[in-house]
Amino acid sequence: MNRRALIASAALALGIGLAVPAAAQTSWTMASGYPESSFFTQNIRQMIKEIEEKSGGKLKIDLRSNDSLIKLDAVKRAVQSGQIQIGEIRLGVYGNEAAMYNLDNIPGVATTYDQATKLLEAQTPFFEAMFKKNGLRAITYVAWPGQGFYTKAELKGLADLKGQKLRIYSKQTQIMGEKLGMEALILPFAEVPQAFSTGMIQSLWTSAQTGTDVQIWDYVKHFTYTGTMHNKNAILVNERAFRQLDPATQKVVTEAGAAATKRGWDMSQKAGEERENVLKSHGMTIARSPKDILDAIDAAGKGMVADWLGTATAEEKAVYETYQKSLK
Repeated sequence: MNRRALIASAALALGIGLAVPAAAQTSWTMASGYPESSFFTQNIRQMIKEIEEKSGGKLKIDLRSNDSLIKLDAVKRAVQSGQIQIGEIRLGVYGNEAAMYNLDNIPGVATTYDQATKLLEAQTPFFEAMFKKNGLRAITYVAWPGQGFYTKAELKGLADLKGQKLRIYSKQTQIMGEKLGMEALILPFAEVPQAFSTGMIQSLWTSAQTGTDVQIWDYVKHFTYTGTMHNKNAILVNERAFRQLDPATQKVVTEAGAAATKRGWDMSQKAGEERENVLKSHGMTIARSPKDILDAIDAAGKGMVADWLGTATAEEKAVYETYQKSLK
C-alpha cells in the first residue's frame, strides 16, 4: 500500500511539474495580409522574435501572413472580437467608421516621411482613445513608401491615364482616380493578379513594395512614381488579451511594438528604393511623374481635404490643425 501511495504521489508531482510551464506560456495567433517578402511582414517577424526571446518564452505568437487565416479587411474585427489576439491592419480600410482613418489616404496631406511622422504624432492620442473604446491597443504604426502608377505603356502626360481601368485600395484613392479620368475600382491586394489576368483592371496605383509582392512585371512594364502619400499600417492587440499578460510581459510587448515602429519606418524608406531596383531587374521601366499628373493629383487632394473637414468631428479637425501647425 505504501509503495503504491508513493508511486501515485510521484506521478502526481511529475504531472504538476510538467503542467507548470504549459500554464505559464501564453500563445497568441496573429493575422496579416501581406506575403513574407513584404518589409511589413519581415518587421513583424523581428518583433515576434524579440517578444518571444525577451519574455523568456512566456508569450508565443503564431503569425499567419498573406491573408492565409483572415483577409486583411477583416483583421480589425477579428482582433476586436477576440477571434485572434493580434493583427496588422491598413488604417485606410476603415474610413467608413471614422474620418481620421482617411486622413493619410488623401493625396498631398503627407507627401514625405517627415510629414508622415508629424501627422502620426498628431494622430496618436486620438487613435489611442478611439482604440481603447473598442477594446483595442495599437502597439505599432508603419508608413508605406510613396505611391505610383503601374501601366502597360509609358505615361507621357495626364491624357495617357484617361479611361484606364485602375485598381486602387480605398475610397480616397478611388476619388483621386476618378478625378484623373480613370475608371477606379477598389480591390483587395490578394485579388490583383487575377484582376489583371481577366482584364478587370489595366493599371495599378500603389507602392513599389506592392508591385514586387504581386510580381507586377507579369502584367505591365512601367512604374511612374508620384510620391503623393504615405498611408499607414498598424498592429492592433486585443486589450483583454493584453491585460491577461503579467506586467513584465506587457512591458516586453509594448517595447517591442515601439521598436517595430521605429524599425518599420526605416525599412519602409529603404524598401522604396530597393523594390524599384527589383522592378528594374525584371525589365520594368521606372520614371518620375509628368508635372500635369502631379498637378491634377494635387488639385484632387485639396478638394478632398475640404470634403474631409466637412465630415470630420471637432476632435478630428483639431488633430488636423495640430498637424498643420507642426509643418510651419
